[in-house]
Amino acid sequence: MTTTTGSAAAEFSRRQQSPLQRLQHVLHGRPWLSPLFLLVVAFVAFFIATPTFLTASSMGILLQQTAVVAALAVGQTLIILTAGIDLSVGAVMVLSMMVMASLAADGGMPGLIALLIGVALATGAGALNGFLVTRINLPPFIVTLGTLSIFTAIALLYSGGSSIQADRMPRLLNFLGEGFGIGAFRLTWGIVVVALIYIVMGFVISQTAWGRYVYAVGDDRESARLSGVPSKRILLGVYTVAGLIYGLAAWLLIGRAGAATPNAVPDANLQSITAVVIGGTSLFGGRGTLIGTLIGALIVQTFAFGLSQLGVDQQWRYLAIGVLVIVAVAIDQWIRKVKA
Repeated sequence: MTTTTGSAAAEFSRRQQSPLQRLQHVLHGRPWLSPLFLLVVAFVAFFIATPTFLTASSMGILLQQTAVVAALAVGQTLIILTAGIDLSVGAVMVLSMMVMASLAADGGMPGLIALLIGVALATGAGALNGFLVTRINLPPFIVTLGTLSIFTAIALLYSGGSSIQADRMPRLLNFLGEGFGIGAFRLTWGIVVVALIYIVMGFVISQTAWGRYVYAVGDDRESARLSGVPSKRILLGVYTVAGLIYGLAAWLLIGRAGAATPNAVPDANLQSITAVVIGGTSLFGGRGTLIGTLIGALIVQTFAFGLSQLGVDQQWRYLAIGVLVIVAVAIDQWIRKVKA
């Protein structure tokens, strides 16, 4: 009887809501829907403006350009879900890339060993960020702002500011730039690796206790701690796993660029945060999905790629992305006000 009464009350409450309120509830439960709608609109608009946009070859190029940012955005999503932020993401990736490339090209080290050392270094860099946040109790923004400068300087000092071309490195480090074609549609192994990262991490954060703890810590760290969640250990794990993913992104970048350069992807930090925010993950923590992040990364690259095909100046592309970020945060604020 109580259950029936409760269901009737919930149904009555739902009917009393305006269409806008119902939309607010839907987006609160599925934050990836609004960026998906935006992505579809962008695809249609660019196809109308330039019919070559939706060709198989163009879509292959778009996916290749999205791969590195999409990988970085996975680690950034984990951190933002805990109400943190990582400004050192690009610096960690570049440092890892230069170390693995230099060890293989100049140190004569086997490609697999160089790769493992580079990924381990990135993992350690992420763990260092996590240690400073959880043990020294410093704000994530300040910690990663500082390590951004530190890791960037180390990468420049270590490499001497010089690039290492693909022909000086073993095939393994360049492997993710190779690929296969399906007609005119070309995929690289890097895209396959990014897809695997999303599948694995999507399962982890949605189907495991660790993933539920990540959301709990981001939603309310103190309440999570009082409920028995080891908040500091979870946070340290999040930053460490993020570092591991940045190391894999470094491997992706070598294959994508065909070289290792200390000046690669200077706006990686901005792009990864933009992808996460546009994808519906709340900057206040506790809400978001990896599917939303993937859609967000595609939106960022779709606008850049489509506007480039239209011959629009780069300044206008930055303006478009900036507007998207502000709109995405405004929508997030509106969704957070949803009433049960």
